[in-house]
Amino acid sequence: MRRYTALMTYQIYIGDRKYSSWSLRGWLMLEKFNLPYEATLIEMFSGTMADRMASLAPARLLPTLVLPDGTVVGETAAIAETLAERHPDAGLWPADAAARATARWLVAEMASGFAALRQACPMQLAHIYDGFVPSDAVRADLARIETLFDHARAVSGSQDGWLFGAYSVADAFYAPVAARIVGYDLPVSERLRAYCRQTLSDPALLAWQARIDETSYGHDPYPMDLPHRPWQLG
Repeated sequence: MRRYTALMTYQIYIGDRKYSSWSLRGWLMLEKFNLPYEATLIEMFSGTMADRMASLAPARLLPTLVLPDGTVVGETAAIAETLAERHPDAGLWPADAAARATARWLVAEMASGFAALRQACPMQLAHIYDGFVPSDAVRADLARIETLFDHARAVSGSQDGWLFGAYSVADAFYAPVAARIVGYDLPVSERLRAYCRQTLSDPALLAWQARIDETSYGHDPYPMDLPHRPWQLG
């Protein structure tokens, strides 16, 4: 494994681990590919976020990455491409050209799509809601994810496990989708549910989830009037 010096350490600014889906994506790209980083948590719902991000302007959203030379990179898709460019041997994207193009497609669609799923089911890693009824729009988003995953597996030849055989940026980008599917007990195929179980039982995700109580606001930023039960992957 390549050794990095302290001068090569990245600084990543993340939001609340319980809720920040984009922060999870950015953090996974550093953690899963063994890139050196230090993470700084910025509370998203305490009214201090803008002040704490002032030194990162014009970045205004989390996560934000600061390169070892001080360059500030916002937007998770840009972070992915920057890290892949700086670490071509780390394997952030699939080695095969067709698989790599498909993985980029999945990431781009995740970054711009699935509005109904995002709005109706904010990511939270604390419990599983019972009785959530997905709208037709949410069901359409889930069907689209199934279609994209089936296509990814057809291109990559990976019948189970990670979408392109080895873990890639695409898996990092869909980790919060897995959390939504499990957290709201959404109706998906057993194949997709197995992928969600693998994603959420991965050591990196478990390490992230173990720290979700580092921030607390005395209220739920995304209240949901539904019964819930402890988080489990059965």
